[in-house]
Formats: sequence, structure tokens, C-alpha cells
Amino acid sequence: MDISRRNNVQVTGRADAPVLVLAHGFGCDQNMWRLVVPALAERYRLVLFDYVGSGGSDLSAWSEERYSSLHGYARDVVEVCEELDLRQAVFVGHSVSAMVGVLAARAAPERIGALVMVTPSPRYIDDEGYRGGFGTEDIDELLASLEANYLGWSSAMAPVIMGNPERPELGQELTNSFCATDPDIARVFARTTFLSDSRDDLKSVSVPTLVLECEQDAIAPREVGAYVHAAIPSSRLVTLDATGHCPQLSAPEATTRAVLDFLESVR
Repeated sequence: MDISRRNNVQVTGRADAPVLVLAHGFGCDQNMWRLVVPALAERYRLVLFDYVGSGGSDLSAWSEERYSSLHGYARDVVEVCEELDLRQAVFVGHSVSAMVGVLAARAAPERIGALVMVTPSPRYIDDEGYRGGFGTEDIDELLASLEANYLGWSSAMAPVIMGNPERPELGQELTNSFCATDPDIARVFARTTFLSDSRDDLKSVSVPTLVLECEQDAIAPREVGAYVHAAIPSSRLVTLDATGHCPQLSAPEATTRAVLDFLESVR
């Protein structure tokens, strides 16, 4: 199989520079990175891709069995890295992709040498001694609403996820991205995302890691960022003066600056 075509792989930036692999979250595609790409591409080689089932990927390659687990998405990452023969790349994962990066780094440690986690969450549901931001009933209602009326759910939830109500165009962009996803595929990806528990997986992280959170985030509250930072001894926690769950769109300059500062420190 042509992995580059399957995952709609795009490569840009400096050909002779270290590599950043940019991975999108649920309901999105690589276009979510477009505002940070120009500045990052001045110094690094960038690999962008879409998970199977998202964006411009080959939808015929999607299977519910594979993508009912975060390990299926991690296999996409590893196979893209193998296809391009990447070594010690920096994996930049947004939202659920931050945990996908943890799994990929453990599966292929020679391929990934550092992690950048943008608004990560290892578990969205509250647990004893842990605040994920949602109760079990909240997630059950969220998933039931999504399955009953995906387009309606997208229109209601995207602005909440994006935050920044004074900039409605951002919420509309996320709504459009959600609505472009096949509802059956979105249903599986949503369950995989919101029912996952990757807390134990954080113990396997031994590479330099940046945990990037926002001052206000309805999906991943700051307690989550603190938890991830504490669970990964080699991590650095940066709190952006930004709101919402997608700072690469709502605060691209601050996001880029934090990523570049981190990369300079680990070179």
C-alpha cells in the first residue's frame, strides 16, 4: 500500500533540517496546522498527514476494527514515519493525537525523538483523584447526541471546543471540518477519543516533551495539563495566554513561539 497516498502525506519546509510530524485531532485534518506551518517551515522540515478516515486520506483503507483503538492511529503514525524513513522526528500531536504520539513513540522509539503535546488529555472522564473535565453521564450524552444527529452535534459542539466566542469564524471553521467527516467514521473516532484512558501510557515516555495548554480550555482543563506534566519527568509545561482547545488556530503566534523555544532547548 502507498502510505503517502493513503494518509495524504505532505512534506514542506527545509529539506536539510530536523523533522516535525504534525498530527491533527478528532474531526480535523492537516489544514488545522496551516497558520503555524509558515514559521515552522523556515527552520524545520514538516510532515503533515491525515489519519485514515479524515481529510484527504483514502477512506477505503478505514476499518472500524483498527480505528476503535488509539493504537490504530498510532500505527498510521509509525507507518508514515517508516515510509519516509524518519529518524528521531519530533511528533507534534493536537488533542487526542498527543496520546497517539505516546503510543507511536513506544512502538517505534527510533522514529520519534521528542513529543509536543498540544492541549493533551489522557482521559476525558473524571476519576477518583483525577479531573478530566467530564462526568461519565456527560460523555454518554455527548456520544448519544453525536450518534443521533452528527451535523447538529457538530454545529453545537464545535464553537464550545474552539472557544473564543468573540471570533465566531473560528468556531465555524471547526464546524465545517467536523461536518466534512463521514458520520460513521466520526462516531468511531469520537468513542475512541472520549472513552480512552491513556494515563498509564504516560509512564513510558522518556523523550523530551512539551506539554502545551491554554489558560482556558473547556475540553482539557488546566488540571489535565498539570497531571500530564507530573506524569512525564522529562516534560516542560507551558500555559499559553489563550482560550479554547485549538491554539494553533486561535493563538498561532504564541503556539509557534512556544514550540520553537522548546525545540531550541532540546537540540
